[in-house]
Amino acid sequence: MPADDSSTAAGHPIARVLPLLSPAHLDRDFDYLVPAELDEIAQPGVRVRVRFAGRLVDGYLLERLPRSDHNGKMMPLERIVSPERVLTPDILRLATAVAARYAGTRADVLRLAIPPRHARTETGGVKKSDTAKKPKVSAPDGDKTLGDEMPPEIHESSSAAAESARIVDASAWGRYVHGTAFVEALAQGKGARAAWQALPGEDWAARLAELAATVAASGRSAVLMVPDQRDLDRLLAECVALVGDSAVGLSAGLGPAARYRRWLAVLRGQARIVVGTRAAVFAPARDLGLIAIWDDGDDTYAEPRSPYPHAREVAMLRAHETGAAFVAAGFARTAEIQAVVESGWARDLLAPREVLREVAPRISAPGDSDFALERDALARSVRMPGVAFAAARSAIKENVAVLVQVPRRGYVPSLACAKCRTPARCRHCNGPLALPHSTHGEAASPQCKWCGITEAAFRCQACGARALRATVIGAGRTAEELGRAFSGVPIRTSGGGDMLDTVEPGAQVVVATVGAEPVVPGGYGVALLLDGWALLGRADLRASEDTLRRWMGAAALVRPRGQVIVMAEPSLPTVQALVRWDPVNHAAAELEARAEVGFPPAVRLAAVDGTSGSIAELLDAATLPEGTEILGPVPLPPTARKPFSGGDAPAEVERMLLRVGRSEGGPLARALAAAQAVRSTHRSDAPLRVQVDPVDIG
Repeated sequence: MPADDSSTAAGHPIARVLPLLSPAHLDRDFDYLVPAELDEIAQPGVRVRVRFAGRLVDGYLLERLPRSDHNGKMMPLERIVSPERVLTPDILRLATAVAARYAGTRADVLRLAIPPRHARTETGGVKKSDTAKKPKVSAPDGDKTLGDEMPPEIHESSSAAAESARIVDASAWGRYVHGTAFVEALAQGKGARAAWQALPGEDWAARLAELAATVAASGRSAVLMVPDQRDLDRLLAECVALVGDSAVGLSAGLGPAARYRRWLAVLRGQARIVVGTRAAVFAPARDLGLIAIWDDGDDTYAEPRSPYPHAREVAMLRAHETGAAFVAAGFARTAEIQAVVESGWARDLLAPREVLREVAPRISAPGDSDFALERDALARSVRMPGVAFAAARSAIKENVAVLVQVPRRGYVPSLACAKCRTPARCRHCNGPLALPHSTHGEAASPQCKWCGITEAAFRCQACGARALRATVIGAGRTAEELGRAFSGVPIRTSGGGDMLDTVEPGAQVVVATVGAEPVVPGGYGVALLLDGWALLGRADLRASEDTLRRWMGAAALVRPRGQVIVMAEPSLPTVQALVRWDPVNHAAAELEARAEVGFPPAVRLAAVDGTSGSIAELLDAATLPEGTEILGPVPLPPTARKPFSGGDAPAEVERMLLRVGRSEGGPLARALAAAQAVRSTHRSDAPLRVQVDPVDIG
């Protein structure tokens, strides 16, 4: 406990504080004296400034104590930053659980959970000498902790929210087995948990808004998470239509002032429904009744900052800690959600097959039968076979839109030797060559994507050939080709910085990258899913799962009895799962395959990234659980971020994998956290990163 010549604890109230310190070995509470002038506002949950090791640091006041176990001299609180009690008991418990799950520190988790203070959004800070600004807050009476009552304004709006919320029409949930019973359970305040597979064409935003409004009508709160701003806007609009100002959106794009203002509205109980991206999982919603996540397989749910938690796992932890209901929703399903369904923690929420057949489009893969191959012998080998062009022309004649999904944006994002298929590289910097877009139709020479130098005389470094071929054709080149094929038909592109949310109905071709497909009122007539091999052929553990999720997201935009054609090998299990619209069995097979080879979620896996010396230092300090498998070291996957800033980059970064059974996940995380604490006490500054169950395994 910080000590100096200031004062002893005798006769002074004590504040237990968590300083926001980075070293792992300092992830613990410290006792400070509460000066008399700060006695009223030094309440559990407020931000404080304290002196630690000679410098001022930020922290949170966790509880008030009548006495301390420390018998020496202690430092007083330096300052109360604000009387706003921003750290709630729920968030503190959640931060503690997340830190334990991901071998991190509470300070790192709280930096993710609580946004930076915006002074103009709330009252200013209060110093020890500034007693005139003290708000009228009840003085502490004995022990005060974060479990005590929060200010009254947090609770006053619960009854008002229940009165203002109108009766929700949730009859659409009757299409799903147990759907009506699930809504009734939410209305009764039960902690039901479900994995909901939405039907093709389902207005998923309206359905989730109905669940949230049902919870809000009972006086409780709901947190709804989506992958991006486009989905946030759509879902928030549905929630506002049902409950009005009781719904708010939280995302980093709001800016610090607007985001903090809305966050405070949630904290104070003025907003009962929170719609946001991954950080919303920590929203300080009071009396949480529901936490839902849409499309949990999206990689944006993985936090890139320490301790690298995944929003899905945090949501399940929070539902378990609070007893709130939980819904994982999407057109597809991840192996992680299938694992909790098979464990019995959550239940399936599916539509009967006869209902599915009524709303699903017709899905096929070119060359999926002998008859199809007889009609078009090249159906499996060309990028867009005749059957795809015929379907698109038919839809355009019927004055309906055609969706074309491509894996990449740009013109020709990737080139390779036409003879040996070796990736084409720049002679100057070894960067990848690509074909830039030509606005006037003239031929263009390949250009390096790293240094920008044009390669006018390419020669393959492997075989010496001069010819090039496209490995993946981007959205820009695809749109150009389709413009020539469908003369006079509007061609629109969506992707990157030019993403379309919706397009008007009518004859047109919409070329979109995966995840950027705009919505058309009434649905598309045809969807063409191109270059399936580019998605399925990625060297990634989740390639097939992610591919099916991307395909289903596009196919769900097609009208009932419309047509979806996927350009991929028909016999592949992922293609067959799409054709049958069967994400559940595909997820079950994926889970079984991962269990067989020992990958998450069947096991717990920790990735340790750093130099060979820093990894060895950590493992030497760690008392790993018995039976821990140590895999590696191997080079860091090219898609993974390096665990250091640009100024201290070592020559080589390695990755070591530690694998244990699911029951040993907790002991493994504790062992790694303890080892990092040992390293920090030794003041080791060698770059190192520890991630538990990372999305990118390599």
